[in-house]
Amino acid sequence: MKQPHVHQILTGKVKQLGSPTASTPMEKLWESGMFKKEWQGRIWLGETGLQGDEVADKKNHGGLDKAVFAYPISHYEYWKNDLENDAIGIGANGENFAVDHMDESTVCIGDTYKIGDAVIQVSQPRQPCWKPARRFRVVDFALRIQKTGRTGWYFRVLQEGEVESNTSLVLIDRPFPQWTISKCNEVMHVHKDDLRLTEELASCELLADRLKKTLQKRLSGKKSSVEKRVFGPNK
Repeated sequence: MKQPHVHQILTGKVKQLGSPTASTPMEKLWESGMFKKEWQGRIWLGETGLQGDEVADKKNHGGLDKAVFAYPISHYEYWKNDLENDAIGIGANGENFAVDHMDESTVCIGDTYKIGDAVIQVSQPRQPCWKPARRFRVVDFALRIQKTGRTGWYFRVLQEGEVESNTSLVLIDRPFPQWTISKCNEVMHVHKDDLRLTEELASCELLADRLKKTLQKRLSGKKSSVEKRVFGPNK
């Protein structure tokens, strides 16, 4: 098996797009930090993310448990075909780390990696929102990401330091091999009525706190809908 590595590091600033006078949802004014470009050379990775990188929705993006968003570059061939769009590629999902030789089936909650001078740890699957759909004018794109399990995942930063592209990710700990990102996605979105699995995932020590709270609400009988997250103002 080939060594997992970060193929590209990407950062970006928040920008406004669309028009405040537009009459159709997909053309209306919106704000996002997902339009990221490849960073050349070394860059500082702090506890809340890469130096100079920005997120627009600080309630749902960024923070200690979402310091770095990783996405497998191998998924883009699928999306090119599915969306019939040859322009979609690295950076299309707003990722910070475009990774190779790893995906949701081989990455687990709590996996701890050394990269450059930094140490990072997998915290949760990404819960796709409506903004990639707005970017590519495909209203159900977030739902497709969720249903296919091609979500990507987040890292928290255990040790700050400089990192750079084309660098191996060296696995130094795997405390929860049973909780692959794929398995987490199944519990979150497919086996939603399986309370045993929900309780087991909620008790995973290194799962992001916010996702634990979501699962605890499910266990308490509270129903939730993904409509607002995946469609947002696009419909």
